[in-house]
Amino acid sequence: MDPGSTSEVSAATAKTGPITAQQLAGIEDEQVLNEMLDKTTDFEERKLIREAMRELMKRKREKRERERGSRQQDLRQQGVSVGGTTNPGQNRANGPSATRQTPQNTAQTKPSTPSPTAPANKVAGSPGQPPVGRVRVQRGISSGGPNTKDVKQMLLDWCRAKTEPYEGVNIQNFSSSWADGLAFCALVHRFFPEGFEYSTLDPYDRRANFEKAFKTAERLADCPPLLDVEDLMRMREPDWKCVYTYIQEFYRCLVEKGLVKTKKRPT
Repeated sequence: MDPGSTSEVSAATAKTGPITAQQLAGIEDEQVLNEMLDKTTDFEERKLIREAMRELMKRKREKRERERGSRQQDLRQQGVSVGGTTNPGQNRANGPSATRQTPQNTAQTKPSTPSPTAPANKVAGSPGQPPVGRVRVQRGISSGGPNTKDVKQMLLDWCRAKTEPYEGVNIQNFSSSWADGLAFCALVHRFFPEGFEYSTLDPYDRRANFEKAFKTAERLADCPPLLDVEDLMRMREPDWKCVYTYIQEFYRCLVEKGLVKTKKRPT
């Protein structure tokens, strides 16, 4: 956190009056904003805090991109080729400008704002995690007792509310909305902001996003890695039932750790 914003953070977190946008603008710590969002119940204050979180992540992303551009410029001046040094299957070092050259990204247009839905062409199959990964489920059909649909919608609404401030995340279902891995990362980061820097994520590097989310959830929430990254990489859209099962387990782990207060856990 910027030392110059310490007094503003203290004033905002120990406030006696309404939170102002000016106070929030001085906070450079995502965890502080997360804690404030959890504590306040006022609609207008929650709106201001979410906007502050979006602006903070945007500033960090822009700073990272400026630093990357500066490093690339230095390499060019030294006569080192920046393009063509990255494995086409790896989308880490050179950011979105490099990843757009790969076949799976030809339909993408904006590196900082991934589409909330994946292409319509689905690859048959589902993650090979028994017993969920081997179940073939028709779209729109829910299994289980009469309350399964209500529980599923409740969990979906919960995921949407928790990830609302995060850029590039728009959760509408348990399948295509999770295809690039950002939704998993945003949900994990919402409860464990110390686990990684969300603003550094590449929306086109699906593998890295899946791995970061699942490993962080396993390390900090004791959530077992029910989804297999290799299986997810073979599909354009994950199987909704597999994602639903994983989110249920992550929710259960949060309840066990006291990070989510609930009278009745999703079944």
